[in-house]
Amino acid sequence: MSERPPGVLVLVVGPSGVGKDTLIGGARQALDGDKRFSFVRRLVTRPADIDLEDHISLEREDFARARKAGRFALTWQAHGLDYALPIGVDTDLALGRVVIANISRHAVPEAIAKYPLCRVIQISAEISLRAARLSRRGRESRDQIVSRLAREGAALPADVHPVVIDNSSSVGIGVTAFVMALRRIAED
Repeated sequence: MSERPPGVLVLVVGPSGVGKDTLIGGARQALDGDKRFSFVRRLVTRPADIDLEDHISLEREDFARARKAGRFALTWQAHGLDYALPIGVDTDLALGRVVIANISRHAVPEAIAKYPLCRVIQISAEISLRAARLSRRGRESRDQIVSRLAREGAALPADVHPVVIDNSSSVGIGVTAFVMALRRIAED
């Protein structure tokens, strides 16, 4: 009996407004039915907004209880919120799947330490597009958006060499590039 090959955790990173959730959602649709891929819904201590970000919302107390109970594969904090990937990530990896997760760049070193078979896809976009996207979200004031854009965020560790996807064009072009990158990872 042959042993199942290990799965790969794909860490999708990039600053706010580059369209990470849009690309992940498009890839989820494009790869629907392909059992090689598993798309993770993050858990966040922020109310769910179906139009803005695909996540499961938890109250801080529920999040703390779940963390203590070991129900998370990975946790981190960003922008005053708690984030987690569910423990089901471990099951999908054990089944040899390519597991796609949107995480903070701050969490990349911890993720790589825990899951050595990681690949990083870094999404970028022109700053004017990011500003327009953040404004359309309606979560922040103009001053907060300007401040957010001024903070490029954490750099990736020097030994991490991400696949970079520029999402400054149409959604279709961005999703196609993202799906192609995921398929290459699955075939490696």
